[in-house]
Amino acid sequence: MTTQTEENTGARSGGDAERVVHVRGLRKRYGQVTAVDGVDLGIQRGEVFGLLGPNGAGKSTTVEILQGHRSRDAGTVSVLGRDPATADGTWRARVGIVWQDESAPAELTVAESVRHFAHYYPRPRDPGEVIELVGLAGKARSRIKSLSGGQRRRLDVALGIIGDPELLLLDEPTTGFDPAARRQFWELIRRLAEDGTTILLTTHYLEEAEVLADRLAVIQAGRVVAEGTADDVRHRHGSEATVHWLDPERGPGHEVTATPTRTVTALAARFGGEIPGLRITRPTLEDVYLELTGEGKER
Repeated sequence: MTTQTEENTGARSGGDAERVVHVRGLRKRYGQVTAVDGVDLGIQRGEVFGLLGPNGAGKSTTVEILQGHRSRDAGTVSVLGRDPATADGTWRARVGIVWQDESAPAELTVAESVRHFAHYYPRPRDPGEVIELVGLAGKARSRIKSLSGGQRRRLDVALGIIGDPELLLLDEPTTGFDPAARRQFWELIRRLAEDGTTILLTTHYLEEAEVLADRLAVIQAGRVVAEGTADDVRHRHGSEATVHWLDPERGPGHEVTATPTRTVTALAARFGGEIPGLRITRPTLEDVYLELTGEGKER
């Protein structure tokens, strides 16, 4: 990683407990539509934070406000100690972003594009190092129009980190990826996190959030309806378990309960010991997500 300015070095040395993003009461309306309705968020330095929610829930609007690309109607926002609405170019160089849309001219080669974007920053990373980091060293001389979809997204990440940002905002980075390309991209995100970059990831892929995020928040209709680690969210919002068994006379049986041990004890007494076909399941993160967002009721 390249040497930072004195200001940036001080910011990076604040420890893992330092809050990089602090949002309270964030609101944004578009005419009669409320896109963000009182969002509170806190992201610590060095975290990978996942923001989950269905399309139209307010994820992208929130990211745009954090980047300073969109104004807000109410609330307080601090990103790297500054209000994005009034921050200057020095602050913007400390924040990288990867939008859903591709950003590089198709006729340039990968190397040309990364070198070009490096000129926008006061202390960029080495372009060759960045190209290698995102796994495009073998495509450095290839024109962007010849790259696959997954390779183009890797290039978008290269352009997002060429300025050596302290905070990287990833807006639905793997939409349209096949499973293999998605998992390769996950490895890239892990490497960036290990390198010390704080990452905010918006996604509607539950497995992606569970694999990558240290903590996550579920947003629905502009409101945060759950926040914590994946285990926290599962346990807090999906505490009931389902006990399954097989009755030799009546066939399969099950009971949804918050006290599965009590149910198992009662079944053991009923069957006189071993319980045929005993199985206990708990809600997955996907189950909880669908319940929180109401999407499960639409199926």
